[in-house]
Amino acid sequence: MPAKRLKKFLDENLVAYTVLEHPAAFTSQETAAAAHVRGRNFAKTVMATVGGELAMVVLPAHRKLYLERLRKVTGRWDVELATERQFKDAFPDCEVGAMPPFGQLYGMKVYADSELAAADSITFNAGTHDEAIQMAYLDFRRLVGPIEADLSYHLPAHA
Repeated sequence: MPAKRLKKFLDENLVAYTVLEHPAAFTSQETAAAAHVRGRNFAKTVMATVGGELAMVVLPAHRKLYLERLRKVTGRWDVELATERQFKDAFPDCEVGAMPPFGQLYGMKVYADSELAAADSITFNAGTHDEAIQMAYLDFRRLVGPIEADLSYHLPAHA
């Protein structure tokens, strides 16, 4: 079942969403494939620290965070990728690495890549490695209020 906090929040806000059960997967590209979703429509949550505070950066599965762009958007130079040790206890109702991109449920800001904002729907981990949630991006934007910006670049293709 999706993270209780997330499910309650979506239900209370009367959001239409679909829970997609899939074989356990641990990378965003694997999860997108297991859930039968294109990588550009699967949102991965990358954890960062901004001024020492945890923040979520939501990117399409096939892209990589461009830290310099996040620094520019935040206006801070003390922006780094967070280590698992720094964030694992911040999501008590989620499996490590499967946290949904709803930072306000965990007391943190959310930054979303502009490529996701152009999509009709968004699919993301539901707090476990074998479930995802799919919903309209406009509902995600309304509920989360992410700071949207061009924050990523394409991962190189495998040879």
